Formats: sequence, structure tokens, C-alpha cells
Amino acid sequence: MCQDCTGGGISRRTMLKAGAVGVLATAAGSAPRTALAAESPAKALSPDEALARLKEGNARYVADPELCVLDLAAQRSAVVGGQAPWATVIACADSRVPPELIFGGHGVGELFVARNAGNLVDTATLGTVEYGAAVLGAPVIVVLAHTSCGAVAAACNIVTENARYPGAIGPMIEPIVPAALAVRDESGDFVDNAAEESARRTADRLATTGAILPERVGAGSLKVVAATYDLKTGVVSWLSGPV
Repeated sequence: MCQDCTGGGISRRTMLKAGAVGVLATAAGSAPRTALAAESPAKALSPDEALARLKEGNARYVADPELCVLDLAAQRSAVVGGQAPWATVIACADSRVPPELIFGGHGVGELFVARNAGNLVDTATLGTVEYGAAVLGAPVIVVLAHTSCGAVAAACNIVTENARYPGAIGPMIEPIVPAALAVRDESGDFVDNAAEESARRTADRLATTGAILPERVGAGSLKVVAATYDLKTGVVSWLSGPV
């Protein structure tokens, strides 16, 4: 979150001081403690609280996108001993979709982000988000699609034109093809519909398969949701999970 340059709110520096005791202090051989909210160091964020913070941040980004100067030096110093992110985001590598900014200008140590073309979950990404949930204690995972996604458009071209792509690009986008096939006859923009369907399917798989995430979802300590970001408006729309 950016500093309040107008003096009408809590500055990032103040928040960091208040939350310093909530930063992880990892001793050799010991497990990290649960991620804590900067404003409430005595209490971990619940999944619903983390989602509410993401939604409020996106609303602020849309309504007042002028970001203040970030006190990055103070932030860096506060988290040098360990990280305690309060949300995990699987986002597209598209340079127009930076999660830290579109969710309200969050700074160092707040979001645990995995990015690749098409916001897909391969082995490396799955291990990353499992680490975020099981080790760092982040209570929410957001699979974030976006409009006009190039990776999804390529998958749609495979469906409609039997397109082929060189190198590792073809295998990379293969997981999107089933989602594109599922929505090819729906009204609206084919690419955007496929991006949303792919994000929903990815979120559902994360929440229901594997050895780590479903257990935490069942216990109520983790929520996995899908969302999409509109490049034109800056608005994040929530596709699954609590809205």
C-alpha cells in the first residue's frame, strides 16, 4: 500500500512500525510463523479478510490510481528477516497486469506472486503456491486472468484455425485449449470467455486436488478464487469464490 501523501490516513511507515512484530522471524530449523496483517499484528488475516483487502485495493486503484511515493527502503528493512505475505496471486506475465499495483499499490513483502503466460499452474507454480499456503501461511490464492490475453488468444486460434506454435509456446498453452473448447459457442468475446473459464478451472483444480491445498480449504484456513482484470477499466471482477 502506498504512503498517504495527503496526511489523511495511516502512512506506510506507520503501518510497518505497527506490523513489525508480525514479520516472520525464522530461526535455523524452525518453521515460519503465520502471516500477520500489518495493521493487526496480534491476529492473522482470515481468507475473507485477505479477499476484502484485495477488493478494497482494486477499488482504490480504479478510483484514485495516482500512486504516492513508496518508502521502499523502510519496507525492505522491515522484511529482510523473513516474509509474511497475506495473499498469493497467480497472474499472467503480461506486463500490463502487475498484481501489486492493480490491487492497490502494495509494497515489498505483501503479495506472494507467481506469473507466467496465461496464468497457468505447472509443477513449479503449484509448488510455489503450496509453499505460500503451507509455509508462509497466505490465506487466499487468486488465479487472475485478464482481458485480451495473448496466451489465451493463441489457444483459441488452435481451436478455430488449428494453429501451431514454435518451440515451447505450443505445449505451454495446451492446458488452455479445453477451456476454449468449452466456451467456443458462447456469446461475447471468445478470448475473454476462454480466459475466464480457464481461470475458473485452474482455481477449482487447486482447491480440490493435491496433498496440501484441499486440506487447508476444507479446514477453512485457505480460499482459492478466480478473477479477471479488465485492461481498459482497471477493474478486477471475481469469477468464483465469495464476492
